Amino acid sequence: MAIVSVTSTSVTVNPLKQSQAIGATLAFLGLKGMLPLLHGSPGCSAFTKSPLVQHLCTAIPLSSTAMTEVSTVLGGEDKVEEAILQMVQRYQPEIIGLCTTGLTETKGDDLRRLTKDIRQRYPELDNLPIVLVSTPDFKGTLQDGFAAVVESVVKEIPQKGRGCCLGQVVLLASSAFTPGDIEQLKEIISAFDLQAIALPDLSGLLDSQWNHDYSPVTASGTTLVQLQQIGHSVFTLALGESMRGAAKILEQRFGIPYEVFSELTGLDATDRFLQALADISGNTVPEKYRRQRRQLQDLMLHTHSYFGGKRVSVALEPDLLWSIVAFLQSMGVQIHAAVTTTRSPVLEKLAIPCVTIGDLEDFEQMAVGSDLLIANSYAGAIAQRLNIPLYRQGIPIFDRLGNALSTKVGYQGTMQMLLDIGNLFFSR
Repeated sequence: MAIVSVTSTSVTVNPLKQSQAIGATLAFLGLKGMLPLLHGSPGCSAFTKSPLVQHLCTAIPLSSTAMTEVSTVLGGEDKVEEAILQMVQRYQPEIIGLCTTGLTETKGDDLRRLTKDIRQRYPELDNLPIVLVSTPDFKGTLQDGFAAVVESVVKEIPQKGRGCCLGQVVLLASSAFTPGDIEQLKEIISAFDLQAIALPDLSGLLDSQWNHDYSPVTASGTTLVQLQQIGHSVFTLALGESMRGAAKILEQRFGIPYEVFSELTGLDATDRFLQALADISGNTVPEKYRRQRRQLQDLMLHTHSYFGGKRVSVALEPDLLWSIVAFLQSMGVQIHAAVTTTRSPVLEKLAIPCVTIGDLEDFEQMAVGSDLLIANSYAGAIAQRLNIPLYRQGIPIFDRLGNALSTKVGYQGTMQMLLDIGNLFFSR
């Protein structure tokens, strides 16, 4: 059991956490026909878009209500109405995602009442889902904003109906999983003759945008029809502790049973996931994955000498921190220091002495003497100063190629991570 401590510094010098609005925008990118709208100033929109564009290496859609000092003081309700009407007229989105910022949260704008009034004045908007999410910058972190979008979607959009679709499952994946991870998981699930509705489905971000005109509306992801049919699923696979809330909502609304998988990296974690799919589908594990399991066992045998006893320091969001720490410990690695961004039920369950809620300055001080650092690209300068190699995980990663394509789930993804980290140890 880990002791969770909070840094006592009065100022953050080198931030680790990202705002909730960034996580919410990332989740919205996994819904097809979506146009995210940030209720705040143009600067709020720019600081939300910048790390995602750096991380994904592609243009992303994000609009703003462009609040000014005057409109903030006098009230921004007209700005929201004007933005929604213009978006509908120009781009015809299938869904609108409306996020707040620290500016408008402090002002106290009641967006739920406002959107209700807008629908009464404009009945043509009745069939347009507007997903409201509270994402103030001064509270929570990227993982919280991402989870808030998923919870808001499953509360508002899925429709009740009779019966269920045999073989249809819901895949709720937290912000810890890359588009490549989602693509790999969908492939694994389909191998058991199951059909997965991924929420959000970021795997479409892997598709090439060549020969397509840029559109401010997302061109891939979970469709509105799929969102409406979620209530007919037979099971919910929640990936990451932050997805437990959304899974509980589906259970309460539609009676869909669920299971939370805190990690999908490593031999035991992948075994549990494949066994769950076998139980749900009634099918045996395909030979393809049995072969990959044997390959992973062989690779673990050949690489354990490079991992055993190594000291690794980790600075990640809670869900990703848990997954990486569990995998490293299964290979005999000692967690030298662990820093995260916010409280989570998984933190106290970590099999390490202590985990600190802090920033990258705390991480730099605690990581001295480590053999490896694991954090996002902002830790690159720390790695240079300490002369310790850095394995990049989290958001943003802007100094390496192929972030969206990378995968760390299943036997195949675990083997890739073993090789990537093992080669860093080998080169030292």
